[in-house]
Amino acid sequence: MPAAPDQPSLQKKIQSFIRRQGRLTGGQQLALDTLWDTYCLDPKASYDFSQVYGRRAPLILEIGFGNGEGLAEIAKNNPDNDYLGIEVHRPGVGHLMMLLNQQQINNVRIYCHDAIEILEQKLPDHSLAGVHLFFPDPWPKQKHQKRRIVNPDFLNLLSKKLQPGGYFHAATDWQHYAGKMLAFLNANPLFQNTSTTGDYCPRPESRPLTKFEQRGIRLGHGVWDIVFKII
Repeated sequence: MPAAPDQPSLQKKIQSFIRRQGRLTGGQQLALDTLWDTYCLDPKASYDFSQVYGRRAPLILEIGFGNGEGLAEIAKNNPDNDYLGIEVHRPGVGHLMMLLNQQQINNVRIYCHDAIEILEQKLPDHSLAGVHLFFPDPWPKQKHQKRRIVNPDFLNLLSKKLQPGGYFHAATDWQHYAGKMLAFLNANPLFQNTSTTGDYCPRPESRPLTKFEQRGIRLGHGVWDIVFKII
């Protein structure tokens, strides 16, 4: 297996997100108050994930799940997998817990914390079967693009946490960001593009369309899916 480029991590120094707490609905606040211990993990604790989920199953990580509707649907449609969602915005965490409780979805757990810190400190190497990153903050201004989460250091970190044959699936509606992701992934010898055309993939059926995405498609906006596997 090719060696990953040895580069110092910059992820702790530059955050790819801003903590916008937003307004909580009554249902979201109730979920945070009553369901936190059921679904949320303590970022300061260490876990054996086979005990957390009560079984050994492929573990899929989603970074930045937003309001959680997509993650809940994916988890419900794939009960043989376990899912770990990371989101820093509490309204989204509360909304996802509401959905999990209402639909009795038992294969999802949540970290409300910085994804890079969780990846670095709490997830064992070669523990993930897949990583999802759907519509990350594009930081469109040139001076802010250093905050984008996908960069060579991030991909080196993922290459350690993914199992051999594990995949990284990203989607964005910002073409410039899509091109940068593709270039970074192509430059990393540990990742192999699954696209038959050598660039982007059609949206897999496993990734649900969001309401925002459906609106964008109606308006003629593009969406780019990128799926690479670890060699």
